[in-house]
Amino acid sequence: MLRAVRAIWRGFRLLAHAVHGLLTVLLRFPRLAPGQQQARVQAWSLRMLAIAGVTLEVRGQPATVGPALMVANHISWLDIPALHAGRYCRFISKSDVKDWPIVGTLATAAGTLYIERASRRDSLRMVRSMLEALQEREVLAVFPEGTTGDGRGLLPFHANLLQAAIAGDAPVQPVGLRFVDKASGRISYAPSYIGDETLLGSIWRTLAAPPIVAVLHYGEPEKADGRDRRAWSQHLHARVDELRKS
Repeated sequence: MLRAVRAIWRGFRLLAHAVHGLLTVLLRFPRLAPGQQQARVQAWSLRMLAIAGVTLEVRGQPATVGPALMVANHISWLDIPALHAGRYCRFISKSDVKDWPIVGTLATAAGTLYIERASRRDSLRMVRSMLEALQEREVLAVFPEGTTGDGRGLLPFHANLLQAAIAGDAPVQPVGLRFVDKASGRISYAPSYIGDETLLGSIWRTLAAPPIVAVLHYGEPEKADGRDRRAWSQHLHARVDELRKS
């Protein structure tokens, strides 16, 4: 009973926070400078985590300036707000997110770049868009697994989007992410969103859970140094795997 009451209370507050964010991007963002918009996105994300009962713990140092491409493991719908709370970045996301109610508007306002994953032509377009953003000294972020994992293992990385960093001679920063139960320190699978799970089911389970800590572990940025994207992807896979466990 207590878990249900907690989830309902957090859910109402989360919905109100989402609506407030929507009004902010529609009414205030047009009058704000890019740096002010980014600060609002970071603050909004940090508040969202708090409402959901999640505390952020940062290890290492996120890239302070661009150009940079962050690569992280993907576990949950909470991953994007967690990474935004740690350091504002522009995400690469599947195109259908753009049409999601409220979420799509918020994601677009946060600078998300959209890709049609089934289209090779669109992948080439995305690499060009990423390269342009990196040349403008922006910080980008991608989940190279391409989908969410269960948090127990790490799925293979898709190397395609590393091409922008290679072409632009930009550093890539590996990031390990995990969720742990605040009281016990054990891994929490409450926020997981995999397989046949529904998004609403994952959200409910997270909101009903005891306090959770989102641990972001930033590794050292690195450049390709002559490696092709496949070899570099395999190396980054190993680094992210280390970081998410430490």
